[in-house]
Amino acid sequence: MEVGNLTILTEFILVGFPTDPWWQLILFGIFLMLYLITLSGNTTLVFLIHIDFCLHAPMYFSNSNLSILDFQYASVYSPRILAICDSEYNCISLAGCGAQLFFSCVVAFTECYLLAAMAYNCHVAICNPGLYSSAISSSLCAAFVAGSYIGGFLNVIAHTANTFHLSFCGKNIIDHFLCDAPPLGKMSCTDTYVYVKVLLGVVGFTVLFSILAILISYVHILLPILRICSASGRCKSFSTCASHLISVMLFYGSLLFMYSRPNSTYPLERDKVAALFSTMINPLLNHLIYSLRNKDIKEFFWKAL
Repeated sequence: MEVGNLTILTEFILVGFPTDPWWQLILFGIFLMLYLITLSGNTTLVFLIHIDFCLHAPMYFSNSNLSILDFQYASVYSPRILAICDSEYNCISLAGCGAQLFFSCVVAFTECYLLAAMAYNCHVAICNPGLYSSAISSSLCAAFVAGSYIGGFLNVIAHTANTFHLSFCGKNIIDHFLCDAPPLGKMSCTDTYVYVKVLLGVVGFTVLFSILAILISYVHILLPILRICSASGRCKSFSTCASHLISVMLFYGSLLFMYSRPNSTYPLERDKVAALFSTMINPLLNHLIYSLRNKDIKEFFWKAL
């Protein structure tokens, strides 16, 4: 669309993974397999927690909601990634780009708050095991999940509005396989100073708030664990929150790697690896971490089979 001497973009071309057709076919097969395993694994975990009365505990309720978020996050990006590998026509409209950014950020911001709530859950389970049932009720867990979604939606409205307040002009080629803030900011033909500050404020507030809540919870978790005399007792207590801690490191590691420098001059090549890990590998690993490390879920899984 022509506006003055500038061509305002209404669609983008996602470069994806520039390679020969054989490698494109191999990548398509790998990504399809990862996506199907992610969908089936997270669906199975949610199904097992739903049908087994013994798993109707607050801790498993949070795990099932984390699996639902991983299911949604993989479904936002994986079909587009598969389409890029299978076709030479990699166009996405401005509206489609905005929708992809919106829904992925809803899931990402919600997961930030949910992981913080799960850290508090672990804190109560280890520090006050006798009061766990009364302190962490089903209604409180539902409130945590609802609050996580509300916080995610409020953050993503500001994030998406800030991003698409920019004007995009020039070449419509995005050297990425997804629509995200760093590549879009690089394509802007308007001043991005305010955009970067708002982006850092929105993402930084959510990440710092949730990381601070997690750190406070784990400080209170580690203190009673270190006071346990036997090594076996310390290992048993720490194993209660080990799965959650691994998920936190995987999620925030990829998130901080991608958003640590949202600058228009920032090279995007290394972001592809981090984005691929965040969009396809992390949702795959989460349900494996929570299912393979949990004795109750493994026992009921084999019983169901």
